[in-house]
Amino acid sequence: MRRTVLIVGAVALAVSACSTPTTNGTPSPTSGGASLSQSDSANAPAEVPKVGTPIDLTRFKQTPCNALTKPQVEELLGASADGEARDGAAGPACTWVVPSTTRPLVSVVFSNTQDSGTARIYAAKGKSYQFMEPLEAVDGYPLTAYGMKDERSAGRCSAALGTSDTETIGVAAEQSEANVGKKSPCAVAREVAIRVLATIRGGN
Repeated sequence: MRRTVLIVGAVALAVSACSTPTTNGTPSPTSGGASLSQSDSANAPAEVPKVGTPIDLTRFKQTPCNALTKPQVEELLGASADGEARDGAAGPACTWVVPSTTRPLVSVVFSNTQDSGTARIYAAKGKSYQFMEPLEAVDGYPLTAYGMKDERSAGRCSAALGTSDTETIGVAAEQSEANVGKKSPCAVAREVAIRVLATIRGGN
């Protein structure tokens, strides 16, 4: 079976949270809800997209590395990579990075609690998040790129995939240095979100 490498070059992505500091040298996406009060989310703009069919994430919170299959990881990174699970402050997460490298990488994080969904991202625009940009929805589920600053020029992008009106999945991508500037890292983050959604809906 022919592999589909989504990034120009041998390997191309890495996931880093645009707004989360590294832990033990490994960047990770953030749920982003910690800095927002309930009133902030309640005051989110009316244009916040709604989720018509909520998804139960309970099973994947227990095993976050099951959010991507091995073939999906190989499609994204261009090489085989095992996921490393962790349970941090933002919630259960998994990061995949090609062995003997630090980037590219992709990462997925499930929030510990209901986090007001996509509304919290919109509410934090211009406050906690200086960078916020809606991306093309994934099969009707809203996807929003965000960060304390815009790190796309460095090949990094974090995004929140709304799985209900109260929950999101954080996805992040970090490109290999050789591929920075050749493709938008937020387009890569969307490719991650597409595969995560397919997996959690049982469509992989």
